Parts: sequence; structure tokens; C-alpha cells
Amino acid sequence: MIENTVILPGVSNARELGGYPAGGKHIKKGLLFRTGRLDNASPEALRMLDEEYHVHTVIDFRMEQERKNYPDPDIPGAVNTGLSVIEKEDFSVADKGFSEIDISSVTDRMVLFDLLFKSGVLSTETYVMFLLGKRGLEAYHSFFNVLLEVESGAVLWHCTDGKDRTGCAAMLLLSALGADRKTILYDYMLTNEFNREMLDYLKETAQKSGMSREKLEALYFINGGVAESYMLRTLEVLDERYGGAVGYLREELSIGDNEIKLLREKYLE
Repeated sequence: MIENTVILPGVSNARELGGYPAGGKHIKKGLLFRTGRLDNASPEALRMLDEEYHVHTVIDFRMEQERKNYPDPDIPGAVNTGLSVIEKEDFSVADKGFSEIDISSVTDRMVLFDLLFKSGVLSTETYVMFLLGKRGLEAYHSFFNVLLEVESGAVLWHCTDGKDRTGCAAMLLLSALGADRKTILYDYMLTNEFNREMLDYLKETAQKSGMSREKLEALYFINGGVAESYMLRTLEVLDERYGGAVGYLREELSIGDNEIKLLREKYLE
């Protein structure tokens, strides 16, 4: 079994941050969960989230259209909050047919891939766009407010594949808790272990066609995988502009030393 995996029938890319080393301690288990979309969760998965994992807070980073077309199921006793990191109109290709694409459709994903890759939107700058865009700043600020204010139970956050918008949130939280870069990248890259068979097939197909590494990484991105270069570039930008992710938290999200101290008291042991 992949480390930190949470078995939830119908839910992809499900794992927790509990157990990772951070700030000279370890993250408490059973409090911080990251997953893919929840709309296909089985009744058993919903029961587990309620009765076994005690999820009282769900944060949905998907676009409004995604939430409308594939709404989260109710988890008894849990409060669900939608925090769009980005919407279609935020992309520079919004006037080129992007608004008509259903990004949750497998067929449309390939149309989306060609459109975004050719336009240059799908690149190692993608997460930087998430983190520095007005909507992303508001979403991640609210994410940390929820983490600070929640009084009981576990917090679960997700998007569609649980890897990009969700992955950026995990990176920021791990940074706030004091995790090192090795741990951050390890958690980020675990997504590929959940999708190993498909990604190996894509890699083999791409190699036969002579596809560039840059385009293969973008193809991974749009098909449920991740590329280390995307997160490395994001961390590089945060280093250059803010002295690191914690500097970004302070300057852009108003998460200061007191808030970081509270987060560590709350989620570390």
C-alpha cells in the first residue's frame, strides 16, 4: 500500500498528511486529509469519513462549474465550503473555446490539453498562476483561516484530481508546519503512484512518438499525474519573491508568526 493512503471506495488520490516530520515534530494523524473529487464516493466511503475519520470540514477548491456539475455528497456533520482557486475566465485562452470545455470529461481533457499547451498556459508556471492570482490568494487565505478556526474533527480538502489546487494547498500547509522540501516533494509526487499504470502507458506512447519532455509533463498534468518540475518551479518562484513559502504566507496571505505557531500547536505532536 502507498504510504499515507486512505482507502475510500470511489475516491481517488486519497491520503493524509499525518505522520510526516515537520518542525522537529510529526504531523498528528487523522486530522488532515487530501483527496480527489468526492462525487463518486460510495456509501461506505461516506460512512468512513463520518464515523472513522471524523471529517467535520470539507474544502472544495474546484471551479464553480465543477461543483455544480459534480456536487460533493453530504457527509453527516460536516460543513462544506467552496473556494475556487481559479475559474475559466481567469485563463488567457478563455475567448478561444475554453469556456465550452467540460474539464471533468475525459474526451474534453484532450481538447483542453491541446488548447492549453499550445497557448503556453499549461507549463511550469501553472501553479504560480494559482498562487498569485486574485482568486487563488483569496482561496488559500480562507483555507488557512479554516484550519486555524476549526474546533473539532478532521479537515479534508480536494479538487478534481486532488493533485494541483489541492497539492498547492498541501505544499503551503506542510511549509507552515515546518516540513522540509524533501517531504513536500515526496507528498506531491505520491499522486503518480496512485496512477502508475496509466502514466507508464503515457510515457511509453510519448517516447514512441518522439514527444518532448515538456509536452509529456503537460500530458501527465492533464491526465491525473504530476511533474516534479512544476512544483520545483513554484518553490523557486516563492524563494525568489518571498524567501520561501512561509514568506509568501506572511506577505500574501497574512499568516504571521502567531498563526504559524497556532497551526503547529494544533497539528503537530
